[in-house]
Amino acid sequence: MANPIEFYFDFSSPYAYLATAEIDALASKHHRTVSWRPILLGAVLRQTGGKPLADIPLKGDYMRRDVPRAARRLKLPFVWPKVFPYAAIAPSRAFYWLGGRDETKAKLFARAVFKASFADGRDMTAPEDVAEVASHFGVDRAALLAALQDQAIKDRLKAETEGAIAKGVFGSPFFIVDGEGFWGQDRMADVDRWLATGGW
Repeated sequence: MANPIEFYFDFSSPYAYLATAEIDALASKHHRTVSWRPILLGAVLRQTGGKPLADIPLKGDYMRRDVPRAARRLKLPFVWPKVFPYAAIAPSRAFYWLGGRDETKAKLFARAVFKASFADGRDMTAPEDVAEVASHFGVDRAALLAALQDQAIKDRLKAETEGAIAKGVFGSPFFIVDGEGFWGQDRMADVDRWLATGGW
């Protein structure tokens, strides 16, 4: 079977939210699956010496116009969260804990977190809010809250983030197709073409 598309993202990335509208269908078109891999962009930015796009003059202003415009094109609801960007530690840990039990449920949870953030405008920093979102999928809130403090889950997220950096991931979303990296939601057409042609 062909390798899955590796989809690296930070839950606080609005461009990753946009990518979620298309990535699975794009992969299915080419008989691929998608490996969803949340990471902590803050750790990546410390490695690169960067800072959040929202904090960069001119670029931040452009992003605040570009994201809603792209969402309209994709027919996705969009509002800016109350806190942006936010520290996505809790949803990222929750994803890996859920994924170890039910990968389908973990992906549904990830979509729900993105919706809560960028369609409903909620701040998804607090573990209690993350547990509330997960509860809609039959996840026990107390068990999830306990898992967020589990050292093995903390180590998993750290390892995923460090592993992404080792592969050259430096932004969100970032796609790796058979070892070839593509940065940004606006590179999804290139991902599509790469899969169709075998590369260039």
